[in-house]
Amino acid sequence: MTNSIKRFRLARGWSQEQLAEICALSVRTIQRLENGDNASLETLSALAAAFEINISELANESQPLTETSQAADDKINAARERVEEEQKFFRSLVSALIVCGVLVVINLVTPHNTFWFIWPVGIWLAFIVVKGIRVFLLRNWIIQWKQKRLQRLLKR
Repeated sequence: MTNSIKRFRLARGWSQEQLAEICALSVRTIQRLENGDNASLETLSALAAAFEINISELANESQPLTETSQAADDKINAARERVEEEQKFFRSLVSALIVCGVLVVINLVTPHNTFWFIWPVGIWLAFIVVKGIRVFLLRNWIIQWKQKRLQRLLKR
């Protein structure tokens, strides 16, 4: 692990201080790890998240992986997926607001007696609301349903 942390750090051009700040660890902890001390699972998890890799890629033969580290890897990957979903939602929201704003301006500037912009704006915003509910409110329920469904299918 000694060489892998230093190798990943140098590959990104980070100093020990920068890595410590990104991981919310002390510089002394980074120094100890690079000098060969063993790391706790939480420390490995923080480093793996900073390097955007799995914990297993940081560990070596001297520190064999356990089910706990695999669970931590799974948790990190799930968190990354959730952040990615939330990021997609916010990108969709911003693009919808911009396009809907442009549609409103076009409709109000052109000489029409009807407010045709209401239909595309309403439909698009309804889709955004549904997506927001799915991402922020129903996410855990959907995950649990998928797990139960997968277990049922595997039992057959």
